[in-house]
Amino acid sequence: MSEVKPADPRSAVGDTSSEEGLRALLADVVESLSLLPRLPTSRGERLAAELIRDRLERLGCRAEVEDVPAYRSYQWPIGVLCGLAALAGLAARRRRLPAVIGGVALAGMADDITGGPMLARRLLMRARKAANVIAETGDPRGRRTLVVLVHHDAAPSGVVFGQQLERWFARRYPAAVERMTSNPSLWWPVLAGPGLVAFGGLLRRPVIRRTGIALSALSVAAMTDIGTRPAVPGANDNLSGVAAAVALAAVFQERPVAGLRVLLVSAGAEEALQQGMRGFAARHFGHLPVTSTSFLTLDAIGSGRLVLLEGEGPIRMHLYQEAFKDLVASCASESGVTVLRGLRSHSSTDGCVPSRHGYPNATIVSLDEAKLIPHYHQDSDLPEHLDYGSVVDAVRLAEAVARRLATTGS
Repeated sequence: MSEVKPADPRSAVGDTSSEEGLRALLADVVESLSLLPRLPTSRGERLAAELIRDRLERLGCRAEVEDVPAYRSYQWPIGVLCGLAALAGLAARRRRLPAVIGGVALAGMADDITGGPMLARRLLMRARKAANVIAETGDPRGRRTLVVLVHHDAAPSGVVFGQQLERWFARRYPAAVERMTSNPSLWWPVLAGPGLVAFGGLLRRPVIRRTGIALSALSVAAMTDIGTRPAVPGANDNLSGVAAAVALAAVFQERPVAGLRVLLVSAGAEEALQQGMRGFAARHFGHLPVTSTSFLTLDAIGSGRLVLLEGEGPIRMHLYQEAFKDLVASCASESGVTVLRGLRSHSSTDGCVPSRHGYPNATIVSLDEAKLIPHYHQDSDLPEHLDYGSVVDAVRLAEAVARRLATTGS
C-alpha cells in the first residue's frame, strides 16, 4: 500500500461561509482519502482514520482513533448459511433436515443483518478491530450533545450491485418510480432461499424446496463474488459524509457554536453492517444521556438530491422519531436547503444503531432522479462523479441543526 500524505487542511479551507471555500475543502478530503483501499477492519481503514483524526485536530477538535472489536464482513457467514441451506435442501428424502437447517440458516441470517448478537459471525469468524474516529468541537460544557455520524470504510463491489435493470425500469416507467416510497431490499431474495428450503421440506413440496435451493446457491455465488473483491473508492459512500464532518469542524472553528457539544464520529466497518458503530455504542452510549443527545447521520450525500429518510430496516422497517425529523426539515427550510421526505430505505446505515437504543436520529442520504444512489458499491464511485453541491447543502443543513439545538435545546 502506498503511503498517502495528507495536505495541510488549512490550505484548502478558505472561507467556509462561501460555497467555493467549502467545495475546496470537501474535494481535498475526498480526493486524498479515495486513494486508500478501506475494506472494513483493514490497514487502509485504520490509516484513513488516522488521517481524518489529524485533519480534525488541525481544525481545533480534540480527536482520537479508537479501536473496537469487529468482524470484517457479512459475506462469508451469510454465504456459509446459504450453502448449508442448499445442501440440506438436497436431502429430499429427509423431511426434517431441510426444515431444520433451512430454518436455522434463516434465523442466523436475520440475526446477522438486523443488529442482533451475530451468532454466525462469532462461530465462523475471528474478531478483528475497526478504527473509529471520535472528535469533539462546539461547546464542551453545552447541556445538549449533537453527534454527527459518518463512516470512512468502503465496500467491495459485486455483480448484484449493478443498476442496469433499475435504470431501465426508471426510464420505462418514470411515473411508477415517482410514486415509490421505498426501495426493494437486496436481502429479500437472499433470505427467501433458506426460507423456501425450510418451508418446502416441511410441507413436502419439491418445487418450493428446489426454488429455495436455487436461490440459496445463487446467494452463495453472490456472497463469494462480493467477498473476494477489493474495496471500491467510496467517494460518495461515504467519503462525502467524512468530508462534510471535516467541513463542519472548519465551520465551528471559524464561527463557534455556544451551548452545544458536538461530536464528530467517523465509524469504521459500517460496510460490515455497522460493526464500528456498535463498538462505539458499547463504549460511549452509557455516557450520552438519551434525553439530551441527538444523532445526525450523513451517508452518501453526493448524489444530487438530499433525502431525509423516514425510516430504515433490511427486514422490518424501523421509523425514526418524528419530532427530530421535523426539526431537521424545519432547519432545511430556513436554510434554503431542499430535502425530499416520505422515503424509507430497506437498507441500513449507522443511524440504525442509536435509533435502536432510543436516541433521536435523522439520516440524510441522497438520490438521483431515478431514486438511486449512482455508482453504489461500484468501482466508478470516484471523486469526479460527486455532486459537491448536495454535499455543501448537507454541511449547511448540519450547521443549521447544530445552531438550532444550541439556541432552543430541542
